[in-house]
Amino acid sequence: MVTDAPATRAQALAAAIEQSITDDRLGAGDPLGTIEQWRARSGFARATVSEAIRLLVDRGLAEIRPGRGGGVFVARTGPVVRLRHTLLSVHGEATTLADAIAIREALEPLVVLDAARSRTAAQARALRTQLGRVEAALDDHDAFIRSIWTLHEQIAAITPNEMLRAMYLAMMHVIGEHADRAVSDAARVEQAEGYRAHRLAVHRELVDAIDAGDVARASTAVAAHAAEESA
Repeated sequence: MVTDAPATRAQALAAAIEQSITDDRLGAGDPLGTIEQWRARSGFARATVSEAIRLLVDRGLAEIRPGRGGGVFVARTGPVVRLRHTLLSVHGEATTLADAIAIREALEPLVVLDAARSRTAAQARALRTQLGRVEAALDDHDAFIRSIWTLHEQIAAITPNEMLRAMYLAMMHVIGEHADRAVSDAARVEQAEGYRAHRLAVHRELVDAIDAGDVARASTAVAAHAAEESA
């Protein structure tokens, strides 16, 4: 029987710091303290604390600011942080997930503009059907996020560029594999409801632009989508 290797001290401390972000309801840019403060709090050696911080930076959860007034802060724009903003928890190798999100975001404009140029009437109807499923899932956060991902996969399926389609769908698979079911934290219900309503509007405009075959409008819609979280 194969079991997971025990966490190192640095991994355990990184998990504790990550948990403190949730427990203390810290947001992007909020201070996480200094290495010396975490050394005193944890009792671990400075090298262990430094390694824990490095793990958080690699996962896109923290950033280090040097100089006066510097220290360790909650990351502002890391891709894993943006995925967490969808209220999904994530697991597995964060670097792999961050890479997958970055590649997907780079490919998104190509996929959407290809869809606007190439969609058939049947494909446009299929997108609207899936958009209806997204709207129907408004009361179930996990189902809502995953129905949006299905919508993106259907958009990607339209492109005649087989390599582009394969790369995009592979990155969506990695993201889906790393995302656990959304946590229904009662304190975040209002946040989640506002998020879903806004994201529905963003994706409705995306589908409208593709259906209209309007490349300029699709470009604007995908830019609006990219300005938001990773869903």
